[in-house]
Amino acid sequence: MAQANEDRSEAETNATIAEQNDRFRTTWGADFTVPGQIMLTRGVADLSPAAKAIIMQRVQTFSEFTEDNDPYGDHTFGAFEFEIAGNSYHIFWKIDLYDKDYSMGSDDPANVAVTRRVLTVLHASEY
Repeated sequence: MAQANEDRSEAETNATIAEQNDRFRTTWGADFTVPGQIMLTRGVADLSPAAKAIIMQRVQTFSEFTEDNDPYGDHTFGAFEFEIAGNSYHIFWKIDLYDKDYSMGSDDPANVAVTRRVLTVLHASEY
């Protein structure tokens, strides 16, 4: 029975983290109740403004979470493809959970008071 309680607790923690990650990601960091930073790799930053606008919109509206891309149910990763101006792109985004100083992983990732998110957007080839 103790195992079921531990599993439920982990599932509840992951659901809390997922909700916070979704708030941060869908508002592109504008929900200041979930602090963090948005980072674009050089490869993504060098794309056209139109491509970056598509990427931002696709990251914000991403909802295709599956057992394969979200095994813990915490919504920390997504991938998608798109085409613009005859070019195809395979984009990844990921959220890492750091301490308040961004120096190491958070000791309590479900607690927004001690956790800072970094949402990184990158080409799949940059992973």
